[in-house]
Amino acid sequence: MVVMAFPFTSSSVARRRTRYQYLGAFTLIELLVVIAIIGILAAVLLPTLARAKARTNSIFCVNNVRQLILAWHLYAHDQRDRLPYNLGGDPDRRTIAPFNQLNWVNGNMDWETTPDNTNTALMLKSSLATYCYNNPRVYKCPSDQALSAVQRSAGWSERVRSYSMNAMIGDAGELTATGQNVNNLGYKQFFKLSQISAPANIFVFIDEHPDSINDGYFLMQWTYPFEWVDLPASYHNDSSALAFADGHCESHQWHDASTLAPPKPDAADLPRYVTNRNDFMWLLQRTSVAVQ
Repeated sequence: MVVMAFPFTSSSVARRRTRYQYLGAFTLIELLVVIAIIGILAAVLLPTLARAKARTNSIFCVNNVRQLILAWHLYAHDQRDRLPYNLGGDPDRRTIAPFNQLNWVNGNMDWETTPDNTNTALMLKSSLATYCYNNPRVYKCPSDQALSAVQRSAGWSERVRSYSMNAMIGDAGELTATGQNVNNLGYKQFFKLSQISAPANIFVFIDEHPDSINDGYFLMQWTYPFEWVDLPASYHNDSSALAFADGHCESHQWHDASTLAPPKPDAADLPRYVTNRNDFMWLLQRTSVAVQ
């Protein structure tokens, strides 16, 4: 057998080496360029994606308060125009809403491991629950994931509720026994749907700040100096969802520094002095009307 050998020339070795170089990995410079491009794209796209997620959550949040206001209307229809009970406490937070199955919602939340924070069964033992198909997610803003350190350590993922009802709406028990709300004497407490002469201008449900929310009673006061007793949430690009007595819902954006606080424990520092009145007056004027 004859084996034929072909000599390697310098030109053939060079061509083979060049071919192998093209089939090999990226060079260091090429990798750095790719990483830089990815970093630039991430810097451009991440804020856009964050805003898109906030917008999506805002839509879900508005849909939640829309379901609550529908339940509120159905309740009033079944109760011959009477509005649901809205039990609450005083502005100094010395008292809070007691448990009562007539109340629109039950449970008092805090930053401890109190069972009310996660007890959906207790929350649903209330007058509006059946009108919401006993669905606890209706009461929860998807952006509200605020928890304290002790709650995270306990393995919690969230608390049960994000919304409250205007304190001037519904029977507040002892607070309205005289026909007026002791927290806002001189202003109308609406016990019946027909008593609200301009329903498009009176809010019923609001997305409340997690450091402010305890019971389901959202209090605005006409006392001077103006202070936030309860504070709106600002999860969705500085906005919160509201539902009005005529049934329309909206996401309202806040602008004043005294309105905006991070969604975390002890961030609101309530009562919170109003440094700029624009947001405060906007909501106050949609809370009630003076008694004639």
